[in-house]
Amino acid sequence: MYTLHYSPGSAAMLVHLVLLETGAPHVLTRVDLEAGEQRSPAYLTLNPHGKVPTMIVDGAPYAEAAALAMLLAERHPEAQLAPAAGEPARAAYLQWMFHLANALQPAFRLWFYPHDGGSDAAAVKDAARARIEAEWTHLDAHLGRHGPHLLGAQPSVADFYATMLMRWSRNMPKPATAWPHLAALAARVKARPAWKRLCEIEGLADWA
Repeated sequence: MYTLHYSPGSAAMLVHLVLLETGAPHVLTRVDLEAGEQRSPAYLTLNPHGKVPTMIVDGAPYAEAAALAMLLAERHPEAQLAPAAGEPARAAYLQWMFHLANALQPAFRLWFYPHDGGSDAAAVKDAARARIEAEWTHLDAHLGRHGPHLLGAQPSVADFYATMLMRWSRNMPKPATAWPHLAALAARVKARPAWKRLCEIEGLADWA
């Protein structure tokens, strides 16, 4: 049994989606970010960085959405959400997961919280937008050559991660769905029963 500490629409979406896709037994504990619950002493004992998600695995707390999603895929191989060690697609899977975590997701933090990037918030936001749009161009070109999924024919956790990040762009001047292959990938992921169930549970009406 896993316990996922989450906030609706946050990076915890990825972990929640993988829990639903695998069918792994779990319970959810909502963290009210607006009320500052992530900074409460009780929560900080679980996650000293005061962020979501945090997931209790075998009695111990762990963080980082990408890492938790990869862990779940590894612990529940029957769901076939990630290539196993030694499979040809394993290297590409690892590459995409780390690329999304290191190159794309941090740019969104600067888009949403530009003051974290320096005193000129407008310049930070412009730079973040340029970086995000460059990443969409890169991913769209890859899908055009090697799709329909990031790993080819087989859907994986990497597609779920990319779709969550695409959702974050929905109110940007040029959202990810402006790129045709990304829009097609998002439509495939959003059609999955687990995505629909996640939106119901988290109360997400936009981009559901």
